[in-house]
Amino acid sequence: MLQSKLIGETKKEWPNEATIKSHGLLLKGGYVKQMASGIYTLMPLGKKVVSKIENIIREEMVKVDAQEILMPLVATKKLWDMSGRYDSIGSELLRFSDRNKAEMVLSMTHEEATVFSLLNEGKSYQKYPFSVFQIQTKFRDEARPRAGLIRVREFTMKDAYSFHTCEESLSKEYDKFYQAYKTIYKRVGIPEVIAVASDTGMMGGSGAHEFMLLCDAGEDKIVVCKECGYSANMEVATTDKIEEATIEESKIEKIYTPNIKTIEELQEFTGLSADKMGKAVIYQRLDTMETIIVFIRADREVNETKLRNLLGIDDEKLVPKKETDDGIVYGFVGPINLTLTNTTIVYDNSLKEEKCLVFGANEKDYHLTGVHLSRDVNNVTYADVSKIVESDACPICHQKTITISNGIEVGNIFKLGNKYTNMMQMRYLDENGKEQTPIMGCYGIGVGRLMASVMEARATEKQVNWPASIAPFDVHICPIEYQKNEVVKEKTDRIYDELTKLGLEVLLDDRSKSTGVIFADADLVGAPIRVIIGKRNLENDLIEIKIAGEEESKMVSANKVVDYIIKTRETLLKGVN
Repeated sequence: MLQSKLIGETKKEWPNEATIKSHGLLLKGGYVKQMASGIYTLMPLGKKVVSKIENIIREEMVKVDAQEILMPLVATKKLWDMSGRYDSIGSELLRFSDRNKAEMVLSMTHEEATVFSLLNEGKSYQKYPFSVFQIQTKFRDEARPRAGLIRVREFTMKDAYSFHTCEESLSKEYDKFYQAYKTIYKRVGIPEVIAVASDTGMMGGSGAHEFMLLCDAGEDKIVVCKECGYSANMEVATTDKIEEATIEESKIEKIYTPNIKTIEELQEFTGLSADKMGKAVIYQRLDTMETIIVFIRADREVNETKLRNLLGIDDEKLVPKKETDDGIVYGFVGPINLTLTNTTIVYDNSLKEEKCLVFGANEKDYHLTGVHLSRDVNNVTYADVSKIVESDACPICHQKTITISNGIEVGNIFKLGNKYTNMMQMRYLDENGKEQTPIMGCYGIGVGRLMASVMEARATEKQVNWPASIAPFDVHICPIEYQKNEVVKEKTDRIYDELTKLGLEVLLDDRSKSTGVIFADADLVGAPIRVIIGKRNLENDLIEIKIAGEEESKMVSANKVVDYIIKTRETLLKGVN
């Protein structure tokens, strides 16, 4: 293709709205164009990369015997009512009515549609196991779209669903998809992706893993043990031991703390560190309007995912409680002499071994010192509702070798169990003729996010270094003075024609641009092989070859350059395959 015909102009300056590297490169390189908040058009360069990613995903899905289908983006309220999620999911599910007043949704996920589509396909146990997949548009009305294609509202996703008659079968299929995902990430150029245990969230089910690319641009916090390899999302990461901060007991004493409401103020007032104190974090359940008070060591943070799971409630039904005239002495809340109605008290594990903490006295301007919960409060039950920190011990090898890094989620897999098949009354007859409910697995990859993640991993802020497997072009020919020098033009055209006839995707920069612009744009195209043809080198029968990611160029004989490019491309493809 001639670069003069390529749609999607590059930009000289870094886009002001770009918050991370991939966001800036996608805009600057002309890969995408923003239509609205969290909604993008894929321009030709972006579409070519995404299509190649989709083909790799499709090939690996076929290898695990998943059959491709395509379900509608639009679904009826009735369908989502069958699973109960129409009401349980909040405003991120876009609801609307059609011209006939029928209530509809734009699907953010397709569990309901899949079960409905396959209700009559698995009537006998002999059909199981089976799996399907699709690559389809989805819409999630994200409250705060950001970071380019990392968090959007409209997106393309590969989602697959497997159906089984027993847990053993589901586990085998789960492992097959697990391995297929590892292969996919290797093939698209990010083999460093790791799998971490994760929360099942609104999907439900008995187990889940997220596939994470560890990088600064990630929004998730990922816990990894350097000693044994234990890994988990911060939402579900645990520790088997929290280091004690107070060992010696003392009597409870009430101290006057005028207007001292925050931990920072209390530290300054008492001269004690935060780990010698306890704090109350107060929430409200929106479904029951019940008050939830979490007592936790003051140097720790509440893990709200763990708390919601402990309480058995959805994301949007637990919110920080606003200060009202409800009997709570805000800023001075403690576990002793606390008398409230319609309130659930949760004690975090961080308090379990502590023997001498400072807590609020439930009286304005007063705190208590010397609080030992196991001694001073009746019937205390502890639960793990705190975020793990790097000083905690690994729950597997028990060593203090925990690290916490940022990560981008590039895929997820869930053991859904029979949540959807049971609610939607999918049934089959077993070998004894008895009616049973199948169980499911679910497996997702965000395609656009995966493209952006590859950029985060491989690119610099000036240069996109696509792997050969998904690059928009295999070769980028960058002649110097193409329009002015007949020798350069003749040699360039001959190489372009030969490579094109051999089936390679070649981009030829035929524009009358300066060398600086040509190379800057070539950096943004990011082809794995760049061919630089100039008059001086041709006088010595040489052509310059630059491989993406390598510092030094190579000088190749002009007569052997096509063979060299073919062999180099084969080597690059082997590197990712």
